Amino acid sequence: MKVGDVATLSIYLLIGMFVLLAIGMPLGFASAFLAVAVIVMKFGPEVSFGRFGSGPMSVLAQAVYRQMTNYVLISVPLFIFMASLLERSGIAKDMYDALNQWLSRTRGGIAIVTSIMAVIMAAMSGIIGGEVVLLGLIALPQMLRLGYNQNLAIGTICASGSLGTMIPPSIVLIFYGLVTETSIKALFTASFLPGFMLASFFILYIIIRTNLNPSLAPLPEEDPTAPKGMEKFLRFVGFLSRFALWITGFLLLRAVFFTITGDNTVEEGLEPIALGMVSDIPYIVGAFAIATALILFVVGRERAEEGWQMGKGLIAPVIVIGVVLGSIYMGITGITEAAGMGVVAVFVIGLVRREMTFDIVWDSLMRTLKSTGTIIWVTIGAASLAAAYTLAGGPTYVANMIVAAELPTMGIILVMMVIFLIMGMFMDWIGIVLLIMPVFLPIVLKLPVEEIGIFGELDPRQVAIWFGVVFCMNMQVSFLSPPFGPAAFYLKSVAPAHISLTAIFRGFLPFIVLQLLALSVLLIWPPIVTLFL
Repeated sequence: MKVGDVATLSIYLLIGMFVLLAIGMPLGFASAFLAVAVIVMKFGPEVSFGRFGSGPMSVLAQAVYRQMTNYVLISVPLFIFMASLLERSGIAKDMYDALNQWLSRTRGGIAIVTSIMAVIMAAMSGIIGGEVVLLGLIALPQMLRLGYNQNLAIGTICASGSLGTMIPPSIVLIFYGLVTETSIKALFTASFLPGFMLASFFILYIIIRTNLNPSLAPLPEEDPTAPKGMEKFLRFVGFLSRFALWITGFLLLRAVFFTITGDNTVEEGLEPIALGMVSDIPYIVGAFAIATALILFVVGRERAEEGWQMGKGLIAPVIVIGVVLGSIYMGITGITEAAGMGVVAVFVIGLVRREMTFDIVWDSLMRTLKSTGTIIWVTIGAASLAAAYTLAGGPTYVANMIVAAELPTMGIILVMMVIFLIMGMFMDWIGIVLLIMPVFLPIVLKLPVEEIGIFGELDPRQVAIWFGVVFCMNMQVSFLSPPFGPAAFYLKSVAPAHISLTAIFRGFLPFIVLQLLALSVLLIWPPIVTLFL
């Protein structure tokens, strides 16, 4: 059956997608099947299959080939492998214990620790599934044991565990950059502030809610031997000072090395090495001297040593973050190489801690293979369907339909946001990026840039970056949205038997409101995304 009308074809495509997903067909296979169906309905079987290697079907093959041969795509399995190694090692548990030492006597402290830990985990791996499972294993039993409100505990774990979509190195941003040919480094830089803004919304909500209703988060029993008040603060300063000695010492040796080799000479057209120029050495030496003075004359060596023992669980995560993000932003490597360096860093730390066994590595590899296989098949199917729909004239039809509605600029963007939210309830983010973004982004790029947002104005060159960050914030909501919010199923897999899926989704509600609030901030004040660019 040949269908010439793009509107009719679009309706068939929409109905077909929902039917196939409803009967349980995986998204990758459903997309690939519909891609072939669209080509056959538009051009007929004789044109589609008439000559091998040419015609509409070859366009689909070329679209898949472009996606599969993109070098940056290699970073995806590497980040997944790194997240799997982190999940199986004791790095995360030690980090949780260290954070808990500093915040245990704060109202809602365990929930705050969970949110901070989620931010650090997100900055290490960019994966949400492993984060939610890990927090469910470590933090949920602790909060329930201490009498925390179940809804607060569930919402904190799942909402905070989903921050991997917003905080670099986010795999969602990597795929968006691949599909839209947008600078991934610029996307990472732009998402920093919105990601931490959302995390701060969660933490502020926990602090305000638990102080208004202390029964939601009872304080644990006080340890009479633990330092309190100013003594605890001085130990924290001692920990930071001692850690600063290591960092500034490393930076000083690095700057001296670059000076000896002549790599940090100022040349026109080349960016200076971050914190590696001769002019940076006095500042690094000054920071080293301040840290030394704090230990010797303010904190004391004994307190500094005690503080170091209390907080040393944070060192390994900071090293991993420094290796991954530091290598990207200091211009040492690209995204893919940084992912590989992150894997090596986690592996070496595991060996030093005597935690890296053959079973852990093998299990992490198997998990990586399964997760990557799912992502690759969805990518193949969605890329095929996007190419087929483009050939059929779908993007032009959708663009003309939106323009014909004569909505104001922000009205068009809000309609897109609603479509993202609805699709996020039923479809994985990979499919949305590959299927919808090639249709929506060209429309957004043609909108009057001065009409985007209410406060401030975007640079026309940064509209694609802003829209990518807004999309990622939208996907934050999809991870918690019923009926298929993946965070709920991740937590259910490790939660006690008495916690039902209904109870998990009920715990999400306040955090979904916070996510929508953060999304509104990005829409109302777009320049918040580009402040660091």
